[in-house]
Amino acid sequence: MSAPRLVATDLDGTLLDSEGRVSVRTRAVLDELDAAGVPVVFTTGRPIRWMEELWEAVGGHGLAICSNGGIVYDVARREVRTARTIPADVLLEVAARLRADVPGTVFALEKTTGFAKEPDFMPRLAVNLAPDVPTAPLEELVDDDVVKLLARHEDHEPEPYWELVAGLLGEQVVTTWSSVGTLVEISAAGVTKASTLATVAAGMGLGPDDVVAFGDMPNDLPMLEWAGTSYAMANAHPTVRELADHLAPHHDEDGVATVLTELFDLSR
Repeated sequence: MSAPRLVATDLDGTLLDSEGRVSVRTRAVLDELDAAGVPVVFTTGRPIRWMEELWEAVGGHGLAICSNGGIVYDVARREVRTARTIPADVLLEVAARLRADVPGTVFALEKTTGFAKEPDFMPRLAVNLAPDVPTAPLEELVDDDVVKLLARHEDHEPEPYWELVAGLLGEQVVTTWSSVGTLVEISAAGVTKASTLATVAAGMGLGPDDVVAFGDMPNDLPMLEWAGTSYAMANAHPTVRELADHLAPHHDEDGVATVLTELFDLSR
C-alpha cells in the first residue's frame, strides 16, 4: 500500500494520552511528517477555546477541524478559516422539541465567538462559572454564530440519552456523542468531521483514498467511514472498532505514532 498523502486524527482518546498530552514520541513523528510535507489535520469535537494550550504541542501550524466539523481553524494565523453554523430558527426549534419531549434538558452553545450557556448547564464546573461566560435563557443567547448546540441531562445515562435525542431530531441536525457524560453534541444538518475533512482535502487536490484517519468515539465514525484507510484505537468505543479497517495500539501507548511510523517508514 502506498503511503497516504494526508493524515486526519482525532485528539482526545486518540493522539493525546489519558492526561490530554502529546507525548515526546508523538511530537517527533508529527515533526517528521511535517518535514516530509505530509499534512496532518487535527479533527476534534473540542471547541477552539479548549485548543490554545495544544497548538504548540502539535506543531503550531496547519489546519484543525474543531467542534465536530463546525470550524476549520488556521493554527498558524490563530483564526477561523470557515464556520458551518446552525440556522437560528432550526436551533430554537430543536431546543423546543427536546424541552417538550425530554424535560430537564439544558443547553449551552459553542460559537465562533466563544461559549455561552443556560444557568443550569453543569454549574458545578468551574469553567462554567467564569464571569466572562454569557449566561442566560437559550433564546437570549442564540445568534448566527453557533456551530454546536450542547444538550445535557443530569438524570439519563449517556448513550441512551444520545439515542433518544437522535431519534427525536432525525435528520434535521446531526447528533453525536463523544464524552463519558450525558452530553449530546448537535451540529447543523450535514456537518460532521467527515464532510468538513472532505472539503479540506479537496482544497488540497486530495480524495478519500489519499487519507488515513484515526479515531476512538462515535463522533469519529463518519470520518473513519469516509477515509480510504481508517484506524480505531485499541481503547475505542465498540462501534468504532467494528467500523474501522484496522486497529491501532492504545492511545496511552502512542498508538497513532506507532502506526504512522510504519505507514511512512519513519526513523522512530
